[in-house]
Amino acid sequence: MTSSGRYHLLLGSGDRPVQHGWWGREETARHKFRRWVGEYGSMPGARIILTDEENGDVLVAWPDPR
Repeated sequence: MTSSGRYHLLLGSGDRPVQHGWWGREETARHKFRRWVGEYGSMPGARIILTDEENGDVLVAWPDPR
C-alpha cells in the first residue's frame, strides 16, 4: 500500500499506465472511477481499474472483463 491511500485507481491504454490516483476512502475512489470512465472511457484501448491495495482485490474494472 502506498502512503497516499488504500484505494488505487489506474488508467491504462494498451499495455501502459497513463494515470494513477490513490484515495483513503472507498467512496471517493469509486466516485473518481465513475468520472474517469466518463472522461477517458472513449480513449483507444482504455482500461480503468480500482484496486483495494490493502488486500489486493479488484473492486471494479472498465470495461468489465466478464
